[in-house]
Amino acid sequence: MFRSSPSELPDLTGRTAVVTGANSGIGLVTARVLSERGAQVVLAVRDPDKGEAAAATIAGRPQVRALDLADLSSVREFARTLPGPVDLLINNAGLSLGPLSRTTDGFELQFGTNHLGHFALTNLLLPRIRDRVVTVASLGHRIGSLDFSDLQWESRPYRPNAAYTQSKLANLLFASELQRRLAHAGSRVISTAAHPGISSTNLMRAQEKPSLGFRVERFLVGLVAHSAEDGARPTLHAATADLPGDSYVGPDRLWGMRGAPTLVGRSARARDASAARRLWEVSEELTGTHFPLDTTAPPVR
Repeated sequence: MFRSSPSELPDLTGRTAVVTGANSGIGLVTARVLSERGAQVVLAVRDPDKGEAAAATIAGRPQVRALDLADLSSVREFARTLPGPVDLLINNAGLSLGPLSRTTDGFELQFGTNHLGHFALTNLLLPRIRDRVVTVASLGHRIGSLDFSDLQWESRPYRPNAAYTQSKLANLLFASELQRRLAHAGSRVISTAAHPGISSTNLMRAQEKPSLGFRVERFLVGLVAHSAEDGARPTLHAATADLPGDSYVGPDRLWGMRGAPTLVGRSARARDASAARRLWEVSEELTGTHFPLDTTAPPVR
């Protein structure tokens, strides 16, 4: 049965949850609810000052640690210095629809932040993860496609929305391939995914001179969007419910735009196992990180 409110989540006392992008929006709500249910929450944020301001609104004793997903050296430092085991890793942080920008390592910013940064973080933390990895995707994955010949938009005319939906498709392919590898390694850890529907958050970055199309899009989003609190419910469900690996959770109403959390479908491209394996291999090459578990071990019974 799907939980109808955060108060019905299980007691998380004694468990540690890392939430990326937890200083605002859905990430902040997720961190707040997990902390209220007893978890030790780590706010993994690019700006520690904003993280501390967010932590001040959260009950319990949340920790704030610097993490810039657009800089692989920051990802490595975060993983190296984070103490103890991790029960839940919530790959929540994301950005969308900005002008063409590059990460510190030269990747297209949306692909580098939304996918590659989380890919590296997950692999680096995986030996210490005890329960599950939740990756936050988007309805936008349905119109996304992967151009393996130009993932970094170096030869194509840049299209911000196409770059964003590419990164969200990558999120789902990553979550599926991670589950396949975990199962093959006999791990009890599972990989799930969630999407918030259409939520009123600051993900859509303001433009200095907003185009007409941008203003229209923001207006239309505002008509159907639900709150960050409601938008966080699929993530919380994917993080705490008794679900099989590779589950995908989203809202149940208005074609997935809002409503209570339920299991949802994904596009044919997001179910392409060969593309998922290829993306994993490319991501390993780009980030220099690899699946760290022993795939020759006998399955866990």
